[in-house]
Amino acid sequence: MPPMSGLDVEGLLQVLSVALIPGIFAITLHEVSHGWVAKQLGDPTAYMLGRLTINPLKHVDLLGTVIVPIALLLLSNGSMAFGWAKPVPVAFRNLRHPKRDMVLVAAAGPVSNFIMGMAWALLAAALTTTGVGASAALTAWLFNMCVFGIQINVILAVFNLLPIPPLDGGRVLAGLLPREGSNLLERIEPFGLMIVVLLMATGVLGSILDPLRGFFLKFFFNLAGLA
Repeated sequence: MPPMSGLDVEGLLQVLSVALIPGIFAITLHEVSHGWVAKQLGDPTAYMLGRLTINPLKHVDLLGTVIVPIALLLLSNGSMAFGWAKPVPVAFRNLRHPKRDMVLVAAAGPVSNFIMGMAWALLAAALTTTGVGASAALTAWLFNMCVFGIQINVILAVFNLLPIPPLDGGRVLAGLLPREGSNLLERIEPFGLMIVVLLMATGVLGSILDPLRGFFLKFFFNLAGLA
């Protein structure tokens, strides 16, 4: 990632030029994958609402897709960005096997991020081998984009696999547990985001996620030839 100092506008634009494309794809395709899998399993809600599209305007959440990522880029000197899109609506009652299919629909988001992480890693590997013609600047720009693409997709996948509703991992766990456990998670769900914020503020979240994030980053960086 290009360095950025304080509120330097040029630095911000450089970072955004690298982060914008992989960031938008990571967030929007995560949501689209939920709706696409739901449609295959009997619920066409997202399809009927026009949400099965990679058009980012259909998925943009002003706070999560614009304000928070840019603020994090500024506060972290361009080293970190995170955000979210508008959730794709899924009517679980429409699924052919609601409890089982809920697991597949929820898991589709993180799986899509791992697939995108692999795609960015393979593109980075191709760039290190062949480059882009004689343009060193273009090759470097695309390479930085690939590195960010790997990072943002790993972060999104690992974070969303936390077994806390309403995160995807919480919905996967609810579908795997017997009815009593699922009911308990449903009662926890209204407080799920507060629990995540508390874990983040106390540093517990980092201690949980960092080993997983490090494992997958190492895997994709090895695939990209960046070990």
